[in-house]
Amino acid sequence: MSDANNLEQAIIDALKTVYDPEIPVDIYELGLIYGIAIREGGVVGIRMTLTSPMCPVAESLPLEVQEKVIQVEGVTDVDLEVVFDPPWNKTMMSEEARFNLDMF
Repeated sequence: MSDANNLEQAIIDALKTVYDPEIPVDIYELGLIYGIAIREGGVVGIRMTLTSPMCPVAESLPLEVQEKVIQVEGVTDVDLEVVFDPPWNKTMMSEEARFNLDMF
């Protein structure tokens, strides 16, 4: 496995420690992470969304994502973009998340 693959997996592992407080599933399995881009020099671009634009943690959740990812060894900066297009929906959840929430 290459260094980029190892770094991406470490970033995913960090993202899996962040939970939406209203749903007992991590944001990665919920499908809130739309993209991870590892750029030169350890800069990581993350595109994410929230379950709703009116999400009560709209300000704190992205900050928590940045704080967790910047702690990953090899990451020098985090460029986080919160987007609402496409809007999040339940089909974006992983099979594991749907199982954990009894949404089959």
